[in-house]
Amino acid sequence: MAKVIMIQGTMSGAGKSLLVAGLCRIFKQDGYVAAPFKSQNMALNSFITSEGLEMGRAQVMQAECAGINPMVCMNPILLKPTSDVGSQVIVNGEVIGNMSAREYFAYKKKLVPDIKKAFKKLSDIADIIVIEGAGSPAEINLKANDIVNMGMAEMVDAPVLLVGDIDRGGVFAQLYGTTMLLENEERERIKGFVINKFRGDVTLLDSGIEMLTEKTGIKTAGVIPYMNIKVDDEDSLTDKFNFKDELKKNAADIAVIRYPRISNFTDFNCFDALDNASVRYVDSVYDLGDPDIIFLPGSKNTIADLKWLRESGLEAAIKRYAMKKPVFGICGGFQMLGNKILDPSGAEGVPGSSIRGMELLDIDTQIQEEKVRKQVDAKISFPKGLFESLKDVEISGYEIHMGESVRSGAVEAGTGIVGDSVEDYYSDLVISDGKNVYGSYVHGLFDKGSISAHILKALGKADSENFSYEEFKESQYDILADTIRLNMDMDYVYSCLADAKIDL
Repeated sequence: MAKVIMIQGTMSGAGKSLLVAGLCRIFKQDGYVAAPFKSQNMALNSFITSEGLEMGRAQVMQAECAGINPMVCMNPILLKPTSDVGSQVIVNGEVIGNMSAREYFAYKKKLVPDIKKAFKKLSDIADIIVIEGAGSPAEINLKANDIVNMGMAEMVDAPVLLVGDIDRGGVFAQLYGTTMLLENEERERIKGFVINKFRGDVTLLDSGIEMLTEKTGIKTAGVIPYMNIKVDDEDSLTDKFNFKDELKKNAADIAVIRYPRISNFTDFNCFDALDNASVRYVDSVYDLGDPDIIFLPGSKNTIADLKWLRESGLEAAIKRYAMKKPVFGICGGFQMLGNKILDPSGAEGVPGSSIRGMELLDIDTQIQEEKVRKQVDAKISFPKGLFESLKDVEISGYEIHMGESVRSGAVEAGTGIVGDSVEDYYSDLVISDGKNVYGSYVHGLFDKGSISAHILKALGKADSENFSYEEFKESQYDILADTIRLNMDMDYVYSCLADAKIDL
């Protein structure tokens, strides 16, 4: 069985995901096979493994830091919110259904065997497993039947490092209060505190750290500075949505529409890595401005988000914009660009419902109950248009969607799809009107090599065509690891590692 350590936080967004990723990188650099694990993840950013199984993107990023392939056993339970009170429940990469929060709370204990089997499978290949908690272990209203914080730590007998976010203020109250709300046996699992996102003179914390140690008997294992690095964010807590800074001079202005149920916004992180691009997430017609390109991202509920787009006035603005500049839809955004969307089974709402699309691409979409999940390795064969220069460029990505899109007129409500699929009809994974409008089901379409830089060149905002997003990410992972190594007592962290114990 592998060695194990667990990272828990005083709240969501405290920095657990980044700390897990950085530790995985450090352990890899030190010669160990490290792996991330999160028993239950709630996020709309997901990934498809080579086996066609779905998992959270945060664990994919952490696996990249560890230098190993993503495996669904790193994230056996994924919850994808479908509303304010319910989620799609995915277990071992497969959808088992939609549940309300109350239904899932009553059901989740039944998933303990799945969690244990996934952990055991991962422990067979890893020397060290770094486990990530969720939210806070002191959410006392949710502690019953916990499977992701102290409940998970108990399952495998894991020591815990507790992370507090000083950037939000009150970090000593966060750490002390969280610790004091735990049961004695839970409190004993905490082997160290980590103060995260610190800005300024670290010596100013000395008296506070000393008092915290006196009151709890727990060592502060590190003070991590605020890091301005560019790695995949876990979910909608991302700071990217709050971008209000001035655009970089002469840079491409990239607007991503932020609908209420936006998913897989990580598709556009590759542009954020370029010196000559600024990415904005826009949820108001007043903030749209006149960007160089508009992206419509994925959505967990395409019909509902299309209605929001229409009611907000953004649809009309985008249609006017598409007459002169490029609009590119990915997955749900691609479906919105078509002529109509039908939902005969009610997978996204009321059975038999339909909605008019934006009528910018000559496709119709029928929402289906069974999810398409597959990886994609192919070459682009763009039709004529602004991005024709990308013809025959290799891409790597994945598809994850609940609908099938076909040539308009080849789908009828209640009767299913009649005729050719989009791939057969257009002979490509990227569809275009031949002018300014593009769409694709492929997530990660722009990630490989220098595709994002080529996009900027087509927009008249040249960037280095030697740029590689894969190499850029590796450099960011090394910066993350170096920063953590410099500011944490890694000898103490190694001393905290324990043999995992699990009863199957």
